[in-house]
Amino acid sequence: MASFFDLSEEERHALLELLAQTKSVLERDYSPDAYNIGINDGPAAGQTVYHLHIHLIPRYRGDVRDPRGGVRWVIPDKADYWSDRQ
Repeated sequence: MASFFDLSEEERHALLELLAQTKSVLERDYSPDAYNIGINDGPAAGQTVYHLHIHLIPRYRGDVRDPRGGVRWVIPDKADYWSDRQ
């Protein structure tokens, strides 16, 4: 399955429950200040691996100079990772 929108209601519920469980583990072990949550759904949205997955990215105050733009620039030096591919 490649799209979040193709999930059944039961699958969506299970996926969001897993997201909440994962957040709890991150809270307990790493105490982040915030999170980015992202799903790239379709090629025009940047999906390059055609399976469904959710990015749960723990964030910390000051981890980047300017956090605006969210997941696009979460790792500024890697933001244009595709330009190094052949």
